[in-house]
Amino acid sequence: MEQNEHLQQTNQPAAAGEAKPAAAKNETWEWIKALIIAGVLVIIIRWLLFSPFIVDGDSMHPNFFTGERLIVNKILYDVRDPKRGEVIVFHAPEGKDYIKRVIALPGETVKVAGDKVYINGEELAQPYIQAAIDQAVKEGHPYNTLKDFPETKVPEGELFAMGDNRPNSKDSRTSSVGFVPFKKIVGRAEVIFWPLNKISWIHF
Repeated sequence: MEQNEHLQQTNQPAAAGEAKPAAAKNETWEWIKALIIAGVLVIIIRWLLFSPFIVDGDSMHPNFFTGERLIVNKILYDVRDPKRGEVIVFHAPEGKDYIKRVIALPGETVKVAGDKVYINGEELAQPYIQAAIDQAVKEGHPYNTLKDFPETKVPEGELFAMGDNRPNSKDSRTSSVGFVPFKKIVGRAEVIFWPLNKISWIHF
């Protein structure tokens, strides 16, 4: 009897010792699963929901500058159509991604005459470039020095977009770009996140 009791007592520590490696193994697996889930979420956010974009060129002066980094919302326009005044990124015909501002929507007529833009015959307010227009007037010249764009109806499923730097922007006014099909839109620019002193929301 004493011998059996001694065997039971000596077996108990061995059983407890076997549980420690199993617990460590389970904890390691939990960490691996957490890292896998985190990696999948990063991929989803990076490629499906949001994407970084680097501004290259001065077509959006005075509001955006070369080297600034933006976050582009890639799913917003799966929920609703673009709105006038929003800043979008889209695939341009020449194989590059352009950043421009939405000016006219499908079915509307658009006309550009000097610094003035007309939508369905009514002048469009342009607060995002008004200071630049006013400065040009003070200097005795128009802000927009490119040729006028005749009144034209925007096709369905497309929009008319222009750069804020009206005298130096390749946009819907040019035959090489033209109207922007919805299917070519990458998304809406949401945030400037670099450089740090320029961090700001683009749309509210």
